[in-house]
Amino acid sequence: MRRYADDPASYDCLTITLHWLVALLILGLIALGFVMTRSSIDPALQFSLFQWHKSFGMLALLVSLIRFVHSLLRVRVTPITGMSFPEHLAARAMHHLLQLLALMVPFAGWMIASVSTLEIPTFAFDLFVVPHLPVPKSDAAEAWWTTAHAVLAYLTLALVALHSSAALYHHYRRRDAVLIRMLGARAIDATRVRQGGDVS
Repeated sequence: MRRYADDPASYDCLTITLHWLVALLILGLIALGFVMTRSSIDPALQFSLFQWHKSFGMLALLVSLIRFVHSLLRVRVTPITGMSFPEHLAARAMHHLLQLLALMVPFAGWMIASVSTLEIPTFAFDLFVVPHLPVPKSDAAEAWWTTAHAVLAYLTLALVALHSSAALYHHYRRRDAVLIRMLGARAIDATRVRQGGDVS
């Protein structure tokens, strides 16, 4: 049975760092995806942006994998008091789904590069070439994984918006420590937070 952390108001530093790093990478990749697929973009610039997209995508996959392994090993924080069982269940489901999508979205991107008949190498930050996965190449497979990549990215964006809205709702309306503890605050009086006290 997993142990709970001694401090219910905060996560450990690595959990917080990985959480925000994955969020920054995924949102940045989605924004870059919108820009690089515009039809009016210069072809040379588009190629460069695709390479940066793939580079940061591989980094996102690596960081998300580290985050997933760390989530299995870390000490879990105590659940926020005042939340009902369905709320806890929904929060955990959202957490696990976002973790899964953080792995699936960049993996789908890797699959696009791997199944493409063009066989364009992935130059990771112009430092080394990321090998393609050993899968059959075809135009049909590339089209399928391209669609899957886009659908998963849009789903991730929608869930991130919902997740962020819920965190802001807890912070400004419920006045609990849901958001505070993911910002790295360690000495927060949870009762004062819920009553609208100064937490700066």
